[in-house]
Amino acid sequence: MTEALIGLAAMLALSWLRIPIAISMGLVGFLGLWWMRGLGPSMASATTVVYETGFEYTLSVVPLFILMGNFVTRAGMSKELFRAAYTFVGHLRGGLAMATVLACAGFGAICGSSIATAATMTKVAYPSMRGHGYSDELAVGTIAAGGTLGILIPPSTIMVIYGIMTETSIGKLFAAGMLPGAVAVVLLCLAVQYICWRNPLAGPPAERASWKVRLLALRDVWAVATLFAFAMGGIYFGVFTATEGAGVGAFGAFCFALARRALGWRGLFEVLVDSARTTAMLFVILVGALIFSNFVNFTSMPGDLKTLITHWQLSPITVMVVICVIYVLLGTAMEELSMILLTVPLFYPLVQSLGFDLVWFGIIIVVVVQIGLISPPVGMNMFVVKSMIPGMTTKVIFRGVMPFVVATIVLLAILVAFPQISLWLPERLKL
Repeated sequence: MTEALIGLAAMLALSWLRIPIAISMGLVGFLGLWWMRGLGPSMASATTVVYETGFEYTLSVVPLFILMGNFVTRAGMSKELFRAAYTFVGHLRGGLAMATVLACAGFGAICGSSIATAATMTKVAYPSMRGHGYSDELAVGTIAAGGTLGILIPPSTIMVIYGIMTETSIGKLFAAGMLPGAVAVVLLCLAVQYICWRNPLAGPPAERASWKVRLLALRDVWAVATLFAFAMGGIYFGVFTATEGAGVGAFGAFCFALARRALGWRGLFEVLVDSARTTAMLFVILVGALIFSNFVNFTSMPGDLKTLITHWQLSPITVMVVICVIYVLLGTAMEELSMILLTVPLFYPLVQSLGFDLVWFGIIIVVVVQIGLISPPVGMNMFVVKSMIPGMTTKVIFRGVMPFVVATIVLLAILVAFPQISLWLPERLKL
């Protein structure tokens, strides 16, 4: 275990020196394996990881879902989702904030990115909430927290990367995220109601819409519903694989963007370049993480962790709670994707040896990332929202997200206590 702990400390030190996390993980993994096994095996391991990652067919789902999300954003589907949700719940106290949560859930279901969801809904929902007199704390907190639904409700880039790292079915992970996603929406809406109960002026009710207006608004979201049903439904019911579903979804989003005349040659070029840039970033981080993972697997750490648990006679659920606490604490200080890529190789063999389902653990990982995305001081979604609202202070955002952090921690506790919430749908679909 000593070698692994030294490597972990070295990697964190390099990150503290502002060296990119991908280079830190890859360099430490390469040098660590060189130290333990020699230069030849270390070079062979590194080159194999780079080659296999670049030619891994399953990984092609990542750029395709990213491309799908960019086309969806370009097509402006978020506005229809927010308007439809607003017509149903806008008349309630805090209704616009709850409509934002619902719109984030719908947009996340065809986007797969928390950052893109938060950025898009900031443009769509924040002006409306401020125009109706909502407090800044409630408005920005709702948007930042609602954006995290983009990685829990499939498709999710985090789920794809976790599935590849642990050799877990991506289709099962996508299905497993549906019910927890619904529970998350309910808890975030309850957090909105709690804020409005504490301060009724934070979220005044808007005008009630007629049923005619509501039905017209629902008619406008047919594109979103069709895209999700076709892409995700095909995956869930075995019509095509996750990769094929991503391709179908990307092509469908492209067609909708064209039909809405939201995509010219310049726009298409920008979408392709942005998708390529994001994909390259993810692949470089993944390669670095896999090199570091190979080094850790050559150390005695996985076996030592199991021995330690046996020695202290810890129950499996106690170990799981400790892992969740470690993740929540790490999420307050580390970038979320890097945290997952760094820690999954350490924890998933232990979780598997304790008899836990890796699909369920994958959902737990995603929820922990959700908490990290809105946890001070480095929650990514908070700073995405702040960067898009001139004059918004960090203090206001920190205050705004705290009730939603609590709601997401409650979600984590529920999913740990009741694993069947995550596993029921994959079992029913026989994925």
